[in-house]
Amino acid sequence: MTAERGAERPRTRVWRALALLSCALFLASVARFYHPEFGFSAFLMIPEGDDAHQLPALTALPHYEYPRGHAYDGAMYVQLAMEPLLRDPAIDRSLDSPAYRARRILFCWTAYALGLGKPAWILQTYALQNVFCWLILAWFITRWFPLDGARMFALWTASMFSHGLLTSTRLALLDGPSLLLLALVVAAAERGRTWLTAALVGIAGLGRETNLLAGPLLPWPRGWRAWLRAAAAGVLMVLPLLLWQDYLWSIYRGASATEGAGQITTPLSGYLMKWAHVFTRYDEVGLWISAGQAMVLISLSVQALYVAWMRKWAAPWWKLAAAYAVLMVFVHWAVWEGYPGAITRVMLPLTFGFNALLAAERPRGFWVWFGAGNLDLALSPDVFAI
Repeated sequence: MTAERGAERPRTRVWRALALLSCALFLASVARFYHPEFGFSAFLMIPEGDDAHQLPALTALPHYEYPRGHAYDGAMYVQLAMEPLLRDPAIDRSLDSPAYRARRILFCWTAYALGLGKPAWILQTYALQNVFCWLILAWFITRWFPLDGARMFALWTASMFSHGLLTSTRLALLDGPSLLLLALVVAAAERGRTWLTAALVGIAGLGRETNLLAGPLLPWPRGWRAWLRAAAAGVLMVLPLLLWQDYLWSIYRGASATEGAGQITTPLSGYLMKWAHVFTRYDEVGLWISAGQAMVLISLSVQALYVAWMRKWAAPWWKLAAAYAVLMVFVHWAVWEGYPGAITRVMLPLTFGFNALLAAERPRGFWVWFGAGNLDLALSPDVFAI
């Protein structure tokens, strides 16, 4: 037994060293976007010539600008971080959908707090917030992917370098930080910490309303006292978002509750339309793009099928992955649209849950499941391409 343990330690050190090297490569990719004058603002995708639709605080700061038509969500959320209570009416013209964007306020608050309320610091803090969360997540998920062999290292790598997580980092979006919070929720649920789980879900709901899908991670109650505790925990989960929604109602009225509802639609319509585009538009968009879209569809389909096949009803990762597999059936075409689309980052909890289940169950045909469920890794190198 002692000899076996002695043999395991060098192997573990090797895999941990490879993981550290992977983290170093990630940071090197991030460093390529640094500019001596603009810092890391290139992550924010702020368009040029858009001063009339920007907060004066942002306009006054030196920042990297992209050609018109290349804007993305990070350009809006960083401005929301500079005005996190929406007291300046100018915030309304800087956001494409003020009531919808403002509902996802958590990571704007954290950027404001870490930036000490100073716009120049907030700009850089928000731009790098995903990077900080990526590094914490890389360490934290070793509780499910202990770096003690090729399988665990492969699962850790596939999770940390998944297309969705890298895209969230590259574009300074909400999905990466949300995933870190959901991982904390899973850890709390595995330890049976009902109140901590509920509190973390409530906090996560302020980052993205879909994070509330982690609610079922609480254990199924048995007995009337357990039902009362579950009901109280349920209130705790939704209370933060309800209170913030009430504040938004005082500003935007009815629009604050209905914005974004259109992203849920007829079951499978977006999914099937994506497949249709793969087979009917390859001559228009090119073979590589069509192949990339097919890889994403195959990966997510395999992940959902594996979760449905395993049926680990009590496992927190299974519950979370299953909830997002159901969500995938209903999401609107707008989430699937594009190359490869927002779907890879929206479905991050499904991807991580799939890999965590592979780590726990180690099924027959492990490498087949792993390869088919993580095909999107082939697209990841493009995310940080300059």
